[in-house]
Amino acid sequence: MYRAKWYEEPVKSVVDLVKFCLLVALLPGSLIHATDAAREQRWIEQTVDSIVVGTPVYLNADGHRFLGIYTESETPATRGVIVTHGTGFHPDWYQVVQPVRVEMTAHGWHTLSIQMPLLDNSAAYEDYVPLYPEVPARLEAATQYLARQGIDTIVIVAHSQGATMASYYLANTEHQISALVAIGMSAQHLQPHINSAESLKKIALPVLDVFGARDFPAVLRTAGRRKFGAAHNKNYTQVVIPDAYHFFDDHEDELLETLISWLDQFN
Repeated sequence: MYRAKWYEEPVKSVVDLVKFCLLVALLPGSLIHATDAAREQRWIEQTVDSIVVGTPVYLNADGHRFLGIYTESETPATRGVIVTHGTGFHPDWYQVVQPVRVEMTAHGWHTLSIQMPLLDNSAAYEDYVPLYPEVPARLEAATQYLARQGIDTIVIVAHSQGATMASYYLANTEHQISALVAIGMSAQHLQPHINSAESLKKIALPVLDVFGARDFPAVLRTAGRRKFGAAHNKNYTQVVIPDAYHFFDDHEDELLETLISWLDQFN
């Protein structure tokens, strides 16, 4: 591996320190991550012992160990779902994530809910931009884990910013994913390469874009933009669940019925 001279010698100045950080960040397999690793560890400590259904597993993405929760289908199946959460949450979050990862196992799906990159609670939506390069490695690790379980049909069911991260992955990375269910996905990122409406222009696989009639303004405001971005995709479907808010409190059943009905095409 090529190493610049200043990488081999002690760091002697602020300029050298900046150069060092930039180089290491660009090296293959870099161990530098933008995610808040300490907060991820706290989520592990607070979450794992409270898991009632499913088994905690630990995956690796470019040298970073992260949590997943694997739950087997109640019936023999070779279909699997990767579940991704929204901004700042964890793989067993009680709104949307836990209902999806648990209930889908009663309908012939294995599920693997994974920890996505995150920041502290004070972070704004746009603060997450530097974390997006970490997304592909996590979703690839999840895909490989499911494949090792003998699962050959894999879809992503993603909520909120997790859906935007999933669309970013599918638009920019070679993958083995069969479909995307995006729940409460917006298109508000200012950078085009991580804006879901732009990502949808590059995605040809089946997409279910589902959101609540009382969802966040950014989700409702960009619904037309997302639909326009997916205009080339005959397998794109947009569904609005009446009266539902972004986290689908009291509307989990309608959400799950919509997901399961749409996903039944993948047998």
